[in-house]
Amino acid sequence: MKSIFFILLIFIFGFSQSQTKNIVEPEKIENSIQKKHLNQILFLDKIISIDNLQESDFLKTMTFREDKDFDIRVFLDNSLVNYLHQLDDSLTVDELLKKGNYQFNFYVDGKLMYTENLNSGAGKVEDKKVRTNFRIPFLNTQNEDSWGRYLWMRFFFANGGMDALEVGNHILKIEIKPYLKTLNLKVGNVIASGEIQLIVPKKDVSDEQIAVQKIKPNSGWKISDEKIDQEKIRLLNQKIAENRFREITGIVVIKDEKLLLEEYFNGYGRDSLNDTRSVGKSFSSALMGIAIKNGYIKNENQTLKDFYGLKQFKNYSSKKDSVTLKSLLTMSSAFDGNDADYDSAGNEENMYPTDNWVKFTLDLPMTGNKIGKNWNYFTAGVVVTGDILDKSVPKGLKDYADKKLFQPMGITNYKWQFTPQQKPSLAGGLRMRALDFAKFGQLYKNNGIWKGKQILDKTWIQKTFTNYFSDNKESEGYGYLFWRKVYKVGNKNFESYQSSGNGGNKIIIFKEIPLVIVITAKAYNRPYAHSQVDRIVQEYLLPSVLNE
Repeated sequence: MKSIFFILLIFIFGFSQSQTKNIVEPEKIENSIQKKHLNQILFLDKIISIDNLQESDFLKTMTFREDKDFDIRVFLDNSLVNYLHQLDDSLTVDELLKKGNYQFNFYVDGKLMYTENLNSGAGKVEDKKVRTNFRIPFLNTQNEDSWGRYLWMRFFFANGGMDALEVGNHILKIEIKPYLKTLNLKVGNVIASGEIQLIVPKKDVSDEQIAVQKIKPNSGWKISDEKIDQEKIRLLNQKIAENRFREITGIVVIKDEKLLLEEYFNGYGRDSLNDTRSVGKSFSSALMGIAIKNGYIKNENQTLKDFYGLKQFKNYSSKKDSVTLKSLLTMSSAFDGNDADYDSAGNEENMYPTDNWVKFTLDLPMTGNKIGKNWNYFTAGVVVTGDILDKSVPKGLKDYADKKLFQPMGITNYKWQFTPQQKPSLAGGLRMRALDFAKFGQLYKNNGIWKGKQILDKTWIQKTFTNYFSDNKESEGYGYLFWRKVYKVGNKNFESYQSSGNGGNKIIIFKEIPLVIVITAKAYNRPYAHSQVDRIVQEYLLPSVLNE
């Protein structure tokens, strides 16, 4: 009898422990302001510590200006980990914080504009265990860096917030919920909400800023006499002038091999050399195709062992011997390299401080992925393609690129970025005029022909513009160092392949229509950089050119 009673006690005690093991004692709520505003989000236009907050600091109405401070203060009745515990009481504290965080919902005038499940890494772990109030700076005159600033950018620039908050009066409402992503997404109830009336003033722009810019002589292109929807371009120029599309520096549109639109902004002009970052990777693809055409490289199925004694590098395995040029061009080489993962050994940020980028790459371990099957953005692998070209072509890559690619197209004004060994870096950073980037795009549109000369083989371009990862949900596709992107105008889809670089830089070659578009920009590391350019193309340039 006693043994049964003892077993029962153990069971009850164990059950009790399992129910409470994840509950963390939150900080005591002692501040009178917080007690009064539990489960509320309050808005401020200045930075104030919680100890100095007064009721008069909170705003119900605010004139919205991007050069002023814009903060929210969130008051909760519990800590994040305890809200997450309510969604799944079987997980430990560490498991909850690895799989969950806050969900933010932004409404404008009653319409849900944007929902974001904060990355689980956003915020300090200890704060998420005990804190019940926190400040989030959305806009900050001191350029304060925080996850809140980037959250606001994603809402405002990339997900319709800026368009919804047009000139006039609007109600901005924010709701916060806890979320947990295990096998399925679990979202809890609203734990804080608040709203403010934002008065959005009109920005002063001149007629000159809005006008469609005239194409000046001596562009090196024949000028198109086709019609373009001028009003669409004026609306686009107005948004650029109002800083609603940010840090755009140039737009060039080529239709039927003729210059249709050429515009520059933010102090840039025709002769400006644009730092287009990873747009330069696509030049590695082109130069590889030219080197194969000229017989200096057999084909893209050659392997690393044909060019390097791989056993001299760290982490050697026979799998490295099988890495093909094609797998480097398609970013599927199975090296432990992923620029989207800061913990990846081969992340490009780990490469740049080293004194030999090629050695850095070839020293990397391999993953369990099958070569050619799993896509990960891998800048270091493109550096290796440049080194292989430099070793294989006569007089090195710099001279070869000039003679075989740039000179035949009349491109004379450009600047490479160089590796520590003073070799052209095909990781990116090639600077060039927007009109010359357009020549590169048109070369592909012409199936490799420029002014009657076959610079690239048509079959190479067909291989380049093939989507090798149709099952990859992270992108619309990838070829030989070109991205696949489909734009939609009305009920029509327009497939393109494009060079793409940090900041929103693009060379876009459309497959079915005779169009090449170049956009240069310097919105480096901004979360809206690429999305705003996609909107420019889809909502303004394509409709204006196609009259749709």
